[in-house]
Amino acid sequence: MGCLGVLVVVALIFLVPLIGGYNRLVQSSAGVDTAWAQVQTQYQRRADLIPNLVRTVEGAANFERSTLTDVINARANATKVTVDLSKAPNDPQMLQRFQQAQDALSASLGRLLAVSENYPDLKANSNFRDLQAQIEGTENRIAVARGDFNRTAQGYNVQVRSFPTVLYASFMGFQPRPFFQNAPGAENAPNVNFPSLSPSPAH
Repeated sequence: MGCLGVLVVVALIFLVPLIGGYNRLVQSSAGVDTAWAQVQTQYQRRADLIPNLVRTVEGAANFERSTLTDVINARANATKVTVDLSKAPNDPQMLQRFQQAQDALSASLGRLLAVSENYPDLKANSNFRDLQAQIEGTENRIAVARGDFNRTAQGYNVQVRSFPTVLYASFMGFQPRPFFQNAPGAENAPNVNFPSLSPSPAH
């Protein structure tokens, strides 16, 4: 075998694993972006529900205005944190700001729905009960989507930092992705269950 043949064999020995590793990184990175898109979808769904909730609550006599204002302000703050909807963030600080704004909105919604227990007329409003159920379901889906994103991002990060991928991943533009940090209780959806939503026991 001539020198050229030896060089070709050596090149293949290095190139084949490199190409395979690159393709796996592309697939893993795309998986993280897909999981991120699911998180965004659920947050957007919640944001779209809030205006109807606010209009319904505003019609309740003597409802605590400060509680309603907290929700309005929290939604405004959450929408101010700009993120790329199609690609998971690389900046841990940006994701932290996004998470803090969204968690603050979850907390304010939980307080509003808890306070509504004190307003029988509001609880009897069918539109409000429907919004309660939708928000409860959305908060649960947000928790699931965040968990799925964390698992996907963690798997990708392990791949990026593993040998020999770590030798070329950064050079090819593959950086570790931050994920949601689970502060105490943050991994659980806010308690927005209401007795009025529970089915009546069978007789």
